Formats: sequence, C-alpha cells, structure tokens
Amino acid sequence: MDLDIYKLIEQYEDLFYIITFVWAFLEGETFVIFAGAAASQGMLNQYMLIAAAWLGSFCGDQLYFWIGRRYGHRLLKRFPKLQGGVNVALGMLHKYHVGFILSFRFIYGVRNFSSFAMGMSPIGWPRFAALNFIAAFVWANAFAWAGYLLGKTFEAVLGDIAKDFGLIMLCVFALVGLILFLVHRRGKANFERKIAEQQAAEQAKLPETKVD
Repeated sequence: MDLDIYKLIEQYEDLFYIITFVWAFLEGETFVIFAGAAASQGMLNQYMLIAAAWLGSFCGDQLYFWIGRRYGHRLLKRFPKLQGGVNVALGMLHKYHVGFILSFRFIYGVRNFSSFAMGMSPIGWPRFAALNFIAAFVWANAFAWAGYLLGKTFEAVLGDIAKDFGLIMLCVFALVGLILFLVHRRGKANFERKIAEQQAAEQAKLPETKVD
C-alpha cells in the first residue's frame, strides 16, 4: 500500500484527490492514513486530502443508507447472513442514537452494516445526513492527521537517514499494520460476542416446545 500511494501520487498528481474520494467512499481509512503521511512530506495538500476523504465517506454512507431504506428487507431475505450484523447495528443505534451515528465508522465489524441498517430504522433522512456529514468530517480528520503526525514523527526520529519517502512510509506501514492487526483481532472478538448475545436473546424469546 505504501508504494502504491507513492506511485499513484506521481502518476495522477491532482487527480489523486479524486482517487481518495472513491477510496473513502468504500471506507478506506488505511488509504487515508498513508495519504496523510504523504502529505507530511509535502507530496499532497493536507486540507484537500481531508476534503476529498470527508466528501467520499459522506457520499458512500448516504448511498448505503438509501439502499437500506429502499431495498433493505428484500436484501435481508436474499442474504440472511447479513441479519446478525444489521441487528447489532440497530441495537447500538437504539441504545446510543446520536453517539452511534457519530462514531460507527470507528467500530470494527458493525461499521460495515451501520449505514445500511440505519436506512431500515425510523431515523429520518435529513437527520441522518446532517449527523453523517459531521461524522465523516471527524473520520477524515482523524485518519488524515494520524497519518500526517506519523509521517512527521518518523521523519524526526530517522533524521538524516530518512532521505526518501519510501523509508518513512515503510515505518508508517509497519506501525499501522500492527495497530490494525490488534484492533481487528479485538474488534472481531467483540463483534462475534455481540452476535452471539443477539442470537441468545432471540432464542430466549422463542416459545418452549412441550413434549407430551
């Protein structure tokens, strides 16, 4: 990914921001982190990067919300395996409401179902759009600045040996990879636990079968 970022910037220059928009549309926080590291080395404009990631993330989740609202129940009938994740997302929306809408992008596992699930909820489109706009702004800034600070940190630590972009990006890649691995492992365990709790709750609601 680090070398791909370098090649994409060199090849597409200002069109790279459109690539960022598309990648953020598809929930690409790792891409935004590496792009932020590139911005720390003067290869990109940090604020244009944030704007592209912000709008891409916002538009992507608005689309998933619309799909959930228009086709949600039909899709769940066709793909019943999605039901568990949707139930978890709806449960968290019911419990935390605004807090969940503002933070679901940072919750592993649940985030993949969240906008789609919220489209199936009673929440109105204008309210979701307003909160999603704020949430996308927070998301874009969090990951773009994380990458920027990592780039600057490794530049300062490596000193004179950090003469090329590749070495700094390699360090960023290694650290981010480790963090994502740990987050992924913990998030997967939490998500599986919530699914199990949801299934147990649904099972408990079923009437007991009496044997004569």
